[in-house]
Amino acid sequence: MKLHNLKPASGANGREKRIGRGEGSGHGGTSTRGHKGAQSRSGYSRKPGFEGGQMPLQRRLPKFGFNNINRVEYKAINISTLQELSEKIKVDVIGIDIIVEAGLASKNERVKILGNGTLTSKLDVTAHAFSKSAIAQIEAQQGKATKI
Repeated sequence: MKLHNLKPASGANGREKRIGRGEGSGHGGTSTRGHKGAQSRSGYSRKPGFEGGQMPLQRRLPKFGFNNINRVEYKAINISTLQELSEKIKVDVIGIDIIVEAGLASKNERVKILGNGTLTSKLDVTAHAFSKSAIAQIEAQQGKATKI
């Protein structure tokens, strides 16, 4: 060991500089914030996307697309899912309440039955909407598809 190899133990020296604790700290006065302006004041927080007064990017870029305010969202449930549900809880009448209990949709969602999969048992299904293929499969098994 030589003098040029010596160094203090890790964590032994050097604290973070305490800002705003007088001139003797070297960071008194303006506390490294500079003079005047928003960033020097307490309570300042930069808003997301703020570019120093320059027109922000999200306002410079052209807008495009279309959002239909009258769009009706449906929770899609396949015929195969209804078949599994009817076998599991052993019912032949499936309404919105049973679908909600099974956790396939929430009580506020509209439900649309789609024709993916195969139906092997007679079911009476009540939902907000049906695809043509779903109605065809339900009626092929002598079931009923009732719209709410």
